[in-house]
Amino acid sequence: MRFNPYPFEKLRYLLKDCKPQKAGINLSIGEPAFSPPHSVLESICKNATSIRYYPTLQQDLIKSQRDFIAERFHVNMQDDEIIPTFGSREVLFNFPQFLFLSRKPKSHKPVIAFPNPFYQIYEGAQIANHADVIYMPLTNDNDFKPMLSKQDLAQVDVVILNSPNNPTGQILSLEELTQWAKWALEYDFIVINDECYSEIYEECPPPSILEVSKRLESCGAKHARFKNIFAINSISKRLSAPGLRSGFIAGDKEILQGYRVFRTYVGISMPLVLQEASIIAWREREYAESIRQKFAINLKLAREIFSGCRIFPYTFYLWLYIDSMSPSFYHSSDESFTKELFIRTGHTILPGSYLGREGAGKGFVRIALTQEEQAMKKSLLDIQALYQHCN
Repeated sequence: MRFNPYPFEKLRYLLKDCKPQKAGINLSIGEPAFSPPHSVLESICKNATSIRYYPTLQQDLIKSQRDFIAERFHVNMQDDEIIPTFGSREVLFNFPQFLFLSRKPKSHKPVIAFPNPFYQIYEGAQIANHADVIYMPLTNDNDFKPMLSKQDLAQVDVVILNSPNNPTGQILSLEELTQWAKWALEYDFIVINDECYSEIYEECPPPSILEVSKRLESCGAKHARFKNIFAINSISKRLSAPGLRSGFIAGDKEILQGYRVFRTYVGISMPLVLQEASIIAWREREYAESIRQKFAINLKLAREIFSGCRIFPYTFYLWLYIDSMSPSFYHSSDESFTKELFIRTGHTILPGSYLGREGAGKGFVRIALTQEEQAMKKSLLDIQALYQHCN
């Protein structure tokens, strides 16, 4: 078993011998520069002494997450249809492990499908489970939307979607999510939508795969609610609190029943101090809206500065294509552009090829739009200057 280096490890190696001419900003990672809400910080201070206790799951945390889903997606969840998690990364890694242990694969080896380029934890789950992988390419030609052939649908065991998508910012419509849910029933596979970016949008909020249940019920579908369907979400970006590590998985209660027991053996219980803070965090509406508006302003800035670039309104990443540059410019690859930008400005961005396999993401760079407006504008203008110089 051999795991690939994380993109940021590869980035450090790429830039290790580079000497920047000035200090810049790290725009390679999706870590918001905005402050988290005072109510959450106060809760952590207030309940810090609770670290003396072993953590037990607080029902109020489940309720606060159910309330979030009800308000945001108009779907009423039951307690046995949702499990609070220690962020999203751990569940994206160990939930497929549970599925492959508890469900017989269709062939001699389990098969998992996910978009390409992708959040690398998907690949980690695939490698850890010795599973075969089906990459779903995201390109301009397919509108950056994942797809499987009928042959692939027949052999896959687990499909991970990522809508809104990291790094492209594209989403799947409710109709498209419904089609994936229908395929999951028809071909008997599990579909998981990673919805960690669901609260980053300019005007119209993107849908959740949980909303599909209502559509299927209205069509008279005769099956258990949320059968084979799961959504994973996190509060990290919504409240600028990635260190809180508060997330959930919601969906098919029959599968979650066994997964809930499985988790007791993994040792990932959220400390009580973080549970109490999370209860408050999931109920924060006004502050979450203020964070969303900051991201929306940055998206508008990016669209104005890079007017020729396609930028979807559901992201805080600029997925910038740089390989259309003049072939006479020797810094035309995503790695070379990243190095040149770092040397000239000190800004750090991420080569798109670090997020994909089999050439996916090559020729793109990912730029995190996570700073306050003025700092973000200055950084984007710095990047634009090099971008224009290359063309």
